[in-house]
Amino acid sequence: MTSTINYARYLGYNSVAAAIVFTILYVPLLAWFLFQLTRGRSRILIILSVFCAIRIAAFAIRAVLCHSSSAGEDLGLVIADQVLFSVGFFGLLYGAYGLVMDRSVCFIELGKLDKCDYEPENPISRLTGNRNLFRLVLLVAVILGSVGTSKSTDFSNSDDIQTGKALHEASIIIFLILTVLQTLQTVVLIRCERRDSEYTELTATSAGAKYGAFIFVAISLLLLIREAFVTATLGNQSQQSNEQLWYPLITLTEFLCVVLFTTPGLIPPKGDVKELPR
Repeated sequence: MTSTINYARYLGYNSVAAAIVFTILYVPLLAWFLFQLTRGRSRILIILSVFCAIRIAAFAIRAVLCHSSSAGEDLGLVIADQVLFSVGFFGLLYGAYGLVMDRSVCFIELGKLDKCDYEPENPISRLTGNRNLFRLVLLVAVILGSVGTSKSTDFSNSDDIQTGKALHEASIIIFLILTVLQTLQTVVLIRCERRDSEYTELTATSAGAKYGAFIFVAISLLLLIREAFVTATLGNQSQQSNEQLWYPLITLTEFLCVVLFTTPGLIPPKGDVKELPR
């Protein structure tokens, strides 16, 4: 007689209540972003809407896996949930990066980034300023993470597990590097706005436009906390999946980032920079 494995329990899925709470919390956020889309379509709004939808699906599945032993024994369902959680970070990081770049471009057009010692020929500035390259590397990280998560969770093949872990670790390192680069881009922006704070305060028409740089710093710090925890627990599955650490350092940081994105005026309508400091 063979005993069945509860894969969800093995991966640290325990709290039904926490999964349900976050499923519910993301619903109004998704509704808010969808409502904003009806007022003016924006790539960032679409990305954040998809992120919220992914998180709702992932937490709903997690709640089922925690509650039902038979569901927890379904390896396919567990892998699907793990993949959903791994791909979602793309939306947060690219959303923050895209908005910081939009705000920086606004200041460049006004000739104000010269005051901030902005150096477009600097290798780091060129890397962070290349949207296509940043997006491409980000997509590579997502693909590596998705494939790695799928393989490392396939307990039926030990070779796949090792390959999956290697791909997953590569994905995490790439995400960490991109998060640091995005933070550096945010530092350049806040230096610019602080040196011209009086102008910004006089011309901004919303909280997001006036204090956007500081909000992006908060978002960047939250993203760094998340990635620092994930990187620090590489090779230690029990620590990384410990819900007492996982919920506050990964789930809560992501949720707070999304809440900050709802700040009025932080996401201007597509093709409309009048809400940014001019």
